[in-house]
Amino acid sequence: MTSVENLARLQAIETELQSRWPETRIAPSLERIAALSDILGSPQLSFPTVHIAGTNGKTTTARMIDSLFTEMGLRTGRFTSPHLESFLERISINGAPIPADDFIWAYNDIAPYLELMDEKFDNPISFFEAMTAIAFVSFAEFPVDIGVIECGMGGEWDATNVVQAAVSVITPIGFDHMSYLGNSLTEIAKTKGGIIKEGSHVVLAAQEHDAAVELLRSAALVEAEVVREGLEYSIESRALAIGGQLLSINGLGKRYEDIFLPLHGKHQASNAASALAAVETFFGGQALDLESVRRGFAAVTSPGRCEIVFREPTVILDAAHNPHGASALAQTLENEFTFDEIIGVFAAFEDKDVEGMLMELERVFNRIIVTESSSSRAKSAASVADIAKSIFGTDRVLAINSLDEAIKSAITDARNGLGDQSIGVVVTGSVVTVGQSRAILKKFSGE
Repeated sequence: MTSVENLARLQAIETELQSRWPETRIAPSLERIAALSDILGSPQLSFPTVHIAGTNGKTTTARMIDSLFTEMGLRTGRFTSPHLESFLERISINGAPIPADDFIWAYNDIAPYLELMDEKFDNPISFFEAMTAIAFVSFAEFPVDIGVIECGMGGEWDATNVVQAAVSVITPIGFDHMSYLGNSLTEIAKTKGGIIKEGSHVVLAAQEHDAAVELLRSAALVEAEVVREGLEYSIESRALAIGGQLLSINGLGKRYEDIFLPLHGKHQASNAASALAAVETFFGGQALDLESVRRGFAAVTSPGRCEIVFREPTVILDAAHNPHGASALAQTLENEFTFDEIIGVFAAFEDKDVEGMLMELERVFNRIIVTESSSSRAKSAASVADIAKSIFGTDRVLAINSLDEAIKSAITDARNGLGDQSIGVVVTGSVVTVGQSRAILKKFSGE
C-alpha cells in the first residue's frame, strides 16, 4: 500500500479502536483479555518478558530497559502507554514505533476475534485490551527476543497481566487512580503487586513504608526473589552534566561508573538504577559489560519527561499528572536548572488531584497560565484558575482557555521579559497536555 493508503487505513483503525471502551473506563477483570489471548494462540507466551508497574516512572524505566537490552544484542518489543502524539508510539520494535504496515497487518489479524469477544462478553473488548493484543501479536510475529511490557493501570487486573514475566519491576508508588486502586498506599501496592508471578524475580524501586511492606508481602506469598533499591542495588553517586547527569550505580553484579544519562532529575537516576537491576536480574544476576551499559543509557530518550523542546526561551514539557510527579518536576527545576523566573502552563484532567499538583508547583512557578487540553476529560481553565488563585494568589494566575494561545502567551511573555534574565516556560499537567503541546510547538517553531 502507498503511504497515503496507510494513513487512511490507520485513521480508520484508530477510529474503530477509539469507539471502544476508553482505557480510563475499567471493568477490573482479566477474563476478556485472557480469552482473547487464548484464541489468538497466547502470543504473549512466545517470548520472555520484563513487566513494569508503579505510579510514576514506568514508561521511562521501560525505555531504559529496552535500550540496555538492545545494546546486549537482543531484539526488543516494548509496549507503553499512553502515547503523546501517535498511538503507534505504544508499540515499539527495536526501539522505534511499529511501522504502519506491521500495525495494520496485526490489527487485521485480530479484528475478527475482537468482534467474537464482543459478542461473547457483556462488556466489549476495550481500547487498551485491543492495543495490548495487537502488541503481543506484533512481538510474536517479528519475533522479539524480549518483551518490555508496561502496565496501563494497576497491575493485578491490568490487561498486560496475562504475561508470565521472568522479571517484574515496581517503580515508586503514590496516589493516583484511587477510584479503581484504593485510597491507601497499601491498597494501591496490593493491586500493583499483583503482577509478581510465582517463583519469579521482582525489582523494587524505593517505596514509602506502607507500599514497601505490602509489596514484600505480595512477593513472599508467591515465593518471588526480591532485589531492593538501597539494599541490593543503589545509586553510588550522581553529578549534574551538560544535557543530563553522570551516574555511578552499584548493581547486583558490580559497580558501573561514569554512566551518562541524558535525562534530568534525581528520580531519573533512580529509574536508571532499577532498569539496570532488572536487566542484571534477567541475565541471572551476573555483571553486565560496562561499555554496553554506558551505550545503552547514553541512547535513552524519554519524550515528554522534563524534555527541552524549544529555545529562546527554553520550553520544557513534563507529563506530571499527580502530586508525586509534580513534586519530582519541582525538585528537578530547583536543583538542575538556573532560571531566574519560570512561567508555568498547566492543564489537567477533571479526575486528578489538581490542588495537590499545584501546591507542589507553586514553589517553582513565578507565574502560571492555566488552560485546558482538547480531551473530553479536561478540567476547565476556569475551574483550575479558582484552585490556582487560592494557592498562588490572584496576581500570579492567568486563565486562557486555548492551550495553543496559552503556550504562545507564555513564550511571548518570556521573550519580552528576557533582557539579562533567564526565563523558562514549563508545560505540564497531563500526558495529553504534553502531547498536544509538542504539536503546537512544532507549528510555532515553523512560524
